[in-house]
Amino acid sequence: MSAWTSDELTKIGNAEELELASVRRDGSLRDPVTMWVVRNGDNLYVRSMRGRDGAWYRGTQTRHEGHISAGGVDKDVTFADAEPDVDGRLDDAYRGKYRRYSSNIVGSVVNPEARAATLKLVPR
Repeated sequence: MSAWTSDELTKIGNAEELELASVRRDGSLRDPVTMWVVRNGDNLYVRSMRGRDGAWYRGTQTRHEGHISAGGVDKDVTFADAEPDVDGRLDDAYRGKYRRYSSNIVGSVVNPEARAATLKLVPR
């Protein structure tokens, strides 16, 4: 398994938004979707505000592979389930990074459904 470089972590972690395209069964990329991304230590995470029913989230479950673009970094990634013990830290990261948005908007990614659809982005 590959690791993020310090530069990649900084650029992606500081980016306001991330473009994510998952890989279809036939190996082609789906259309990218725009979402928020947060950093926790040496890892990057995304959440589906619609939980596991979100279309893009379901797409990541086909092959668990995709491509992201954020902060000037383009990278192929594997989508891994997040460790359950990071939920609180990620909630804090979302609240801190996106605090300029209303609480009901931020609340869409800091609730039980979104937590259940948290993915760790692992570089390939």
